[in-house]
Amino acid sequence: MKLSIVIVNYNVKYFLEQALLSVFRSKTDFDFEVFVVDNASVDGSVEMVNARFPEVRLIASEKNLGFSKGNNLAIRQAGGEFVLLLNPDTIIREDTLQQVVSFMDSHQDAGALGVKMIDGQGQFLPESKRGFPSPEVAFYKMSGLARIFPKSKTFGKYHLGYLDAEQTHVVDVLSGAFMLLRKSVLDAIGLLDEDYFMYGEDIDLSYRITLAGFKNYYYPHAPIIHFKGESTKKGSLNYVRVFYQAMIIFARKHITGSGEGIYVLLLQLAIYFRATLALLSRLWSNIGWPLLDALILFSVLSSGKWLWENVVRVSEGLQFTYDIWRINIPLYLSTWLISVYLAGAYDKQSRLFNVFGGMIAGTIVIGAMYGFFPNELRSSRGIIVYGWLAGTFLMSFTRYLSAASKGQSKHLFFEERKLVIVGSYEESTRVHSLLKDISAKREYIGFIGTLPEDAAHPQCLGTLGNLTDILPLTGADEIIFCAKDVSSHDIIRQLSSIGGDIDFKIAAAEGSAIIGSSSKNDTGELLTYDVGFKINKAYLKRLKRFTDISSALALLAASPLLILIQRNKLGLLPNILKVLSGSKTWVAYCQSDQSSQVLPPLKKGILCPLDNLAATKDQIHPALAQRLNYLYAKEYSPFTDLQIIFNALRDLGA
Repeated sequence: MKLSIVIVNYNVKYFLEQALLSVFRSKTDFDFEVFVVDNASVDGSVEMVNARFPEVRLIASEKNLGFSKGNNLAIRQAGGEFVLLLNPDTIIREDTLQQVVSFMDSHQDAGALGVKMIDGQGQFLPESKRGFPSPEVAFYKMSGLARIFPKSKTFGKYHLGYLDAEQTHVVDVLSGAFMLLRKSVLDAIGLLDEDYFMYGEDIDLSYRITLAGFKNYYYPHAPIIHFKGESTKKGSLNYVRVFYQAMIIFARKHITGSGEGIYVLLLQLAIYFRATLALLSRLWSNIGWPLLDALILFSVLSSGKWLWENVVRVSEGLQFTYDIWRINIPLYLSTWLISVYLAGAYDKQSRLFNVFGGMIAGTIVIGAMYGFFPNELRSSRGIIVYGWLAGTFLMSFTRYLSAASKGQSKHLFFEERKLVIVGSYEESTRVHSLLKDISAKREYIGFIGTLPEDAAHPQCLGTLGNLTDILPLTGADEIIFCAKDVSSHDIIRQLSSIGGDIDFKIAAAEGSAIIGSSSKNDTGELLTYDVGFKINKAYLKRLKRFTDISSALALLAASPLLILIQRNKLGLLPNILKVLSGSKTWVAYCQSDQSSQVLPPLKKGILCPLDNLAATKDQIHPALAQRLNYLYAKEYSPFTDLQIIFNALRDLGA
């Protein structure tokens, strides 16, 4: 056996599927074997591999072993002369394996080899080649000097930016996302160090290969796609902790003398610094816009009060006879903010329409409440109307300025993206139908044909060979490549040559998965039939939570009476408290013997759709339970939850 390929997977089923498809499309003059080590995924990865890739040697762990232990499990069983560590969120070219193995055969001094990696937008990933993280290099990276002077031989040593990314080089560190290893070298220096759970193990291994007298080669002539960030979220506090802790482990193992203490101190300071940045970034992403909107609305309402007293009614000398700051302004402000939130204005892909809709809904609610106010608490209808109009304008204007600064202003107005599909007429039609089935809003411009007969179809825009000439004329925002018709080699070539602001995605040769990534720091984007489930929509998730809280409060108020009819009287109050805390939801999926892995995840429920039926649960066939789960997710409405809760009032303590 010439080559053993090892992929460690954790909850990225659809990306793993694409990676395996690209591996098995490889053209080689040697045999290879493929191992998949699954780290206790719960997304159906194991079932997918068993069903679609029976030739894969699957190792299904019952717990998450981490990257090093997972790889080592397979390496110990590997029979290849070479071992390739490959991430599940990668796609390789058809000639990648042949090229890299041939290079290793012709360079006996090579202990390991890495390749040029590009992200889902076709941008070069600088971690394809790196230097050892010495104290000096770490300081330049953490201080920002490496980013300011990326091509400097002094400051740019971490990513070796001064080395031409299109030329082969001997480098210090290779990426574990694609790392081809000579098995005899592994036998001599040992496998991956299992002290590292995730991150750092590739640096450690690269270092030990160099110490053993072998070279690590960066090879750019067989580039791959790495949908960087799908398995982990780089902006999270957990990432900061795990990454820098791995660097500390490396320092204590391999840096000796006074340098170790300085390096560890630098890394510990970096943990606190980066953790603070991550915390502030997450805090801003969660409350930044609501806080800004609150300031805008407060300013608008305050100015409305001043105008009413000093301009509109100044001749009458009227002043508010009560504290408007304490009653009306907080009430109006909070109502508008809640309405804007429920309308989806704080979602990642929100539009100005969400702001308009939320402000209109909030104004209607305020108007309804106004009618119930006693005369002495009625501020002025004019202030409400002024607050609505001025608030809507300023909240929309700030969003426009923010989007314009990023070159994304048009997405505030148009939800539909302009789409071009690259593939045969038959496959392009299938992918377009899939997008319509899952309610993914796209303006379909046409397809780029890959077969001679495609040119006869009126929607054919041209051929793959002139894609770069056609795209500027279409105004397309998004391209989907059909993996069935377009080779990985051509996809990677097109991604590298087009670039720009266009989003790229790849449709699997079979099934419903469409994957992509809008940047190297974002998680990969995934479109499947799952997106068609209404319960996946952000505003319905919020309404489900709102329904849980409001119904739990109502049930808490009625609990002295409800507890009398409960089958399990002791469970009512604990369940209400669990729903209020968010650890449980009132309604979730029924437990069935058949897999429900394709359904969007929900917290554990107290009730389920079966509680709408007259029959007892033990009389229901598992297939019916699964069907009810599917319909619940597909057609979800908050009224469904309320109906189930009402029909199962006696079982709320279950």
